[in-house]
Amino acid sequence: MNRREFIGAGLAGLAIGRAMPALARAARHKIGLQLYSLRDVIREDVKGMIETLGRWGYQELEAYGYNDGKLFGMSSKDFAKLVGDNGMQLMSGHYPLGKAHANVIGSVLNGWEKAVADAKEAGQKYMVVPYLDKSERENLDAYKWVCEQLNKAGEVTKKHGIRLQYHNHEFEFDVMEEKVPYQVMLRELDPKLVGMEMDLYWVVYAGHNPFQYFQQYPGRFEQWHVKDMDKVDRKRNADVGTGQIDFAKLFAAAKASGMKHFYIEQETYPVDSKTSIKNSIDNLKEILG
Repeated sequence: MNRREFIGAGLAGLAIGRAMPALARAARHKIGLQLYSLRDVIREDVKGMIETLGRWGYQELEAYGYNDGKLFGMSSKDFAKLVGDNGMQLMSGHYPLGKAHANVIGSVLNGWEKAVADAKEAGQKYMVVPYLDKSERENLDAYKWVCEQLNKAGEVTKKHGIRLQYHNHEFEFDVMEEKVPYQVMLRELDPKLVGMEMDLYWVVYAGHNPFQYFQQYPGRFEQWHVKDMDKVDRKRNADVGTGQIDFAKLFAAAKASGMKHFYIEQETYPVDSKTSIKNSIDNLKEILG
């Protein structure tokens, strides 16, 4: 079997009898959204967009774009209040490593203490490094250096009661020096200091099986990104619940993975960003029951 064809066979291995009670447990989790999904429209009317997300039933949000104390043109605290006033919680946020983003004040390598303090004031429980620039991952030694920096940054977040995490794309699964960098990271990162935010789409896109990671590293994947894969063009996202990925069976394994929170995320859209975000939450509500 081709590695990239694991979806049907690998996910079908979970017995339906076990899946239903597990799905019921997964349904108790609050449905979240990574706001990057709305990057093309949110800054036009931040207040109006947040109000709309609350009406649609989103309960937790994950921010992006923090810089020098600001989120979407306001302080982290004020943005979190706006979110709270609309019945949601600002649970998490994305922050760069900083080696390739020297202009950002509030990365792991530049202004981290201030970023953590602001996240704490906003009530966030998680801070996530979402991406490594190509210059930050040139070889396995570079990945190991990144892990050293994340472990140090995790000591800071832990003091403030915040959990640091790392979010994957597909490149962490490209074999390098006869090893898979993602597996190297799982060994190098101290689980007491740094957790993982698994992007399910990118794991599947890379030809890997999320269940294998849940089994090999139980409890490590505390947050998920939930986005679907188009049935024809696997490079594109489908609205959640309409593509190739069987989320019912993945959510049935949520407890084994360690998942505590998840966020719908769209990077490409069948129609437009707002339609996808509305369709995705409606579909996921049906999947989770």
